[in-house]
Amino acid sequence: MKSRLARASAIALAVALVPITTSAISQVESDTQAEIAKFVDIFERVKTDYVEPVDDDKLVRGAIDGMLAALDPHSSYLDARDFANLRTQTEGMYGGLGLSVTMQDGAVKVIAPTRETPADKAGIKAGDYITHLDGKLIYGGTLDDAVDQMRGEPGTSIKLTIVREGRDKPFDVTITRAIIDLKPVTWEVKDDIGIITIASFTSSVGEDVNQAIADIEAKLGRKPVGYVLDMRSNPGGLLDEAVAVSDVFLQKGEIVSQRGRHKGDIERYYARPGDSTGGLPLIVLVDSGSASASEIVAGALQDHRRALVMGERSFGKGSVQTLLPLSRTSALKLTTARYFTPSGKSVQEGGIEPDIAVPQISDPDYKTRMKLRESDLRGHLINEIGLDDKDLEVDKLDDPRFSMTPEQLKEKGIEDFQLYYALATLQRTTLASSRLSATRPIAARSAVGGRPATRRY
Repeated sequence: MKSRLARASAIALAVALVPITTSAISQVESDTQAEIAKFVDIFERVKTDYVEPVDDDKLVRGAIDGMLAALDPHSSYLDARDFANLRTQTEGMYGGLGLSVTMQDGAVKVIAPTRETPADKAGIKAGDYITHLDGKLIYGGTLDDAVDQMRGEPGTSIKLTIVREGRDKPFDVTITRAIIDLKPVTWEVKDDIGIITIASFTSSVGEDVNQAIADIEAKLGRKPVGYVLDMRSNPGGLLDEAVAVSDVFLQKGEIVSQRGRHKGDIERYYARPGDSTGGLPLIVLVDSGSASASEIVAGALQDHRRALVMGERSFGKGSVQTLLPLSRTSALKLTTARYFTPSGKSVQEGGIEPDIAVPQISDPDYKTRMKLRESDLRGHLINEIGLDDKDLEVDKLDDPRFSMTPEQLKEKGIEDFQLYYALATLQRTTLASSRLSATRPIAARSAVGGRPATRRY
């Protein structure tokens, strides 16, 4: 009887809620229709009353771009040209300068130059503003137009006018375009230490890192004393490849989780058994240009205490973008989730804080050059826990341990101080381990024979 009554009450409650729910939905639809009607009205007014004729395509594209720009800096509409650019960034090569740029307040701003490209060799730095191309002002234009002008036939030159914080006046840099062959992974050996540099997370990077480890061992004829994983100025790339690279160095455990709009919308990625280096000492280098996928790798290795993270606080892009196809030649790149390190930390805004902060004091402009991070981008997603700007800018403070000038370092033959410091740290660690290992067999032998070892002081 009670059960029957409960069922009847539940049905009555559900029926009672139907008009309330329907009414709420109708209100939402009514509000949306009113906003769409407002947009159509403005569209028609522009078409009929603007001082010059305007193409429908231009107006619609502008409306779409404006809508997505109101969300966050990483959501965008991709037409056929944008699609081609995206494919180039993830798997191809092109003629250009090797720059990752963004648009901020109508100005083109450098996020980071790609390592060993014409822009990098010409001294372009993260945070630089590009105001003119070949003497022509580009302020107020579109980012696509600026990128199209900077790309071109290899061997041709272009003059960039740069505004850099700390410099009294703008200055010009002429750069010769080259084939930007996106070789994401390179390696070298210094002082018996393997240095693996990842410039971006394009396809097959995980396999390339594994191959680099094998090549380093083959060159030495044995295992190195340790590894440096250099991801400085790495703008990121494919999530799957960030997982693959993390898996190279981890035996087990969670690598990263991504969490969507709803509470249950969580996807986790885990390491498979097997560390390709055999657990050798590892230092990860990051800086303010290390973003997205590179932060996933640094965060995973840091949280599992597999590596020592060294350098500067990273960029702080903790969001995941998904490509949603609209047609054969267009798609929507939409921010659909945030990602979190194994300890549950979001790197959005705050980035990865290094275990050992090491400034790049071999850079003459280091102290005055502005560092561009996610928190500086207009419309960026806010970290849920809230962050103090003072904490994010702690790397701008002087550290008395790093007081040598670029000139003094150059006299000592040190051109890359952060890498030098990482190598020196690994060497000290290896030396300390060797000394510890050398004492252990002696202690063991002293105990053999049933009589405790004695020491005199």
